[in-house]
Amino acid sequence: MSPRSEDSTEPAVPARDGAVVEVSPDGEAGNLTGDAANVSGAADSAAVGVAADASALGAAERADQAHLSAHKKSSPWRDGMGMLATRSMQTLAILAIIVLLVLLGRSLSLVVIPIMIALILAAALSPVIRVLRGWKFPPALAAVTALLSAGIVIGGVLTLIVNAVRNQWSELADSAIEGFHELQDLFEGMPIEVTPEQLESFKQTVIKFLTSSSFGSSAVAGISATGTFLTGMVLMFVVLFFFLKDGRQIWEFLLRPFHGAAYERGVRVGDKAVSVLGHYIRGTATVAAVDALGIYIGLILIGVPLALPLAFLVFLLSFIPLVGATVAGTLAALVALVSNGPLEALFVIGVVVLVNQLEGNFLQPVVMGRSLSLHPLVILLALTAGTITAGILGAVLSVPLAALVWGIMLVWDGPNLPAKFIRQKSGAKAVAAN
Repeated sequence: MSPRSEDSTEPAVPARDGAVVEVSPDGEAGNLTGDAANVSGAADSAAVGVAADASALGAAERADQAHLSAHKKSSPWRDGMGMLATRSMQTLAILAIIVLLVLLGRSLSLVVIPIMIALILAAALSPVIRVLRGWKFPPALAAVTALLSAGIVIGGVLTLIVNAVRNQWSELADSAIEGFHELQDLFEGMPIEVTPEQLESFKQTVIKFLTSSSFGSSAVAGISATGTFLTGMVLMFVVLFFFLKDGRQIWEFLLRPFHGAAYERGVRVGDKAVSVLGHYIRGTATVAAVDALGIYIGLILIGVPLALPLAFLVFLLSFIPLVGATVAGTLAALVALVSNGPLEALFVIGVVVLVNQLEGNFLQPVVMGRSLSLHPLVILLALTAGTITAGILGAVLSVPLAALVWGIMLVWDGPNLPAKFIRQKSGAKAVAAN
């Protein structure tokens, strides 16, 4: 027998409006079925509404896209001339920013130039700092030790060389002047028309450069033009000390506003800048020393006098790529022309060309690396711009700065991924390989 009697009743269930409704066993299934039907109908109605809304939204989006496409097709900026005008405006904006930066740098050259020199020297001394920090040197002590060591070595070498060539410098200038006179006499009997005024102008330029006082003032013209040389040197050493001591912390502070991919790019740029500048300065100094030694040996074998001051001049001018070696070789040939004769002068030119070719094709790629190689046209343009902007100092700094910009572009999108606009195309790679 069922535990529930037939005449038993279910408890009363309050209705929504407060009334009491009797629920019987036979009515439970019917009520549940009705509720399910009501829910199903509501769901169908909602689905129909959502579908209608989605259809209306899709139609609106298609209409917007069609309107935008029609606007692009009808816009005057979408055709060839419009794209050219857009790129021209972008180029003019970039050039305007560059001009403003150059003008700002020239107006603040007493601050900008020492900072640039300190940055380059700090990059060159970074291996020394790493070794000293590996020996558990405190940051300040490591910076002071690196500064003193570099100052003692460079100062000692320069003192020995200057003392050795100081008494011969005037003789070198006199020999160069006599060489110009003999060269002028040789040109008078040749079909090539070279006016005496042209040779005289060239001669006066070299005389001013070789005269000790003029040479010294030209070497520091980029710094002393807007302030005293002493102030610039003190500022440079102070900045260099803090770059050596807290260089990474300073760069991390400058990268604080950046996050994610932008921060990672900033880290790559900083590491690449130190690597490029360090390799460039150390490599250039090594190449200059080898060039000076090779030309010195050649001059000694040929029997040219003033070999030591000429080799010293080769070392100094080698920090100005392309142009420096040409000037030094010309002076050496003029001295040989006066002291030994035309045949020995030709031998000197051959020695200079041979040494330059050997270091350019064999030594420089090994010491400086292929990643730092710049096209000769880029070097000439950088030298021209640097010389116009800051004289001889600008000529010295322009090429490492150009190498720095190129190195940054090589890691712009990844450790081994250059910026998109300088990536070499597959077709260009095949042409270069052939």
